[in-house]
Amino acid sequence: MSRARVAVLMIVSKQLSVTAAAAEYGISRRHLHRLLARYRDGGIDAVEARSRAPRSSPHRTSPQVRERIVALRRELTGQGSDAGPVTIGWHLEREGLPAPSTSTIRRILHDAGLVEPEPRKRPRSS
Repeated sequence: MSRARVAVLMIVSKQLSVTAAAAEYGISRRHLHRLLARYRDGGIDAVEARSRAPRSSPHRTSPQVRERIVALRRELTGQGSDAGPVTIGWHLEREGLPAPSTSTIRRILHDAGLVEPEPRKRPRSS
């Protein structure tokens, strides 16, 4: 059971005051009051920690652009041409698609498994 859940239960059962629970469980009084409000609204399960991930990402690269980046990488490497992020960005702009930054293109290629990692340092055996 989490510290927050125990602290709220101790306060609700009137075994501890908010100040005493805050001191004993290392939670601020302000946060305990927020947890008590969540307890009143949704029960003991509402006290648990919530996800901090954003609900939406409006600037996320569209699936159409992601698919085109992967397709361009495969086409360009098949032709023997340079298929780096700068080149792929240039091709996207020529096609009229919004070109993300080179680091975003690199991240998309890495997620698709199209980037072969190279060692950063020379091995000791050489």
